Amino acid sequence: QVQLVESGGGLVQAGGSLRLSCAASGLTFSRCVMGWFRQAPGKEREFVATISWNGGRTSYTDSVKGRFAISRDNAKNTVSLQMNSLKPEDTAVYFCAAESSFGLISSAREVDYWGQGTQVTVSS
Repeated sequence: QVQLVESGGGLVQAGGSLRLSCAASGLTFSRCVMGWFRQAPGKEREFVATISWNGGRTSYTDSVKGRFAISRDNAKNTVSLQMNSLKPEDTAVYFCAAESSFGLISSAREVDYWGQGTQVTVSS
């Protein structure tokens, strides 16, 4: 079965950095668009970033542009999210997402597979 396993979350001070990784198995990774979403307590899950099947296109939500960078390694079936200049409002559970598509993910409704999530906490 399909598995998306996130790692790399944790507690960091404001202004710090974290790198999230997601290891995928059970799917044809190179034919999937990948993405990251996050969900803060009491809020809906929101889109953070997405990367096309070959890494040629990326897209970010406005609040993380210039601070976060998504990348993928199709040889290792992994997708990563480098998060710099973290802010307390970035605190959330971060989810890896996959869609069997050659486009980009823009909505949670489009996602075919989800990871279990990893907690990111940014202290002020």
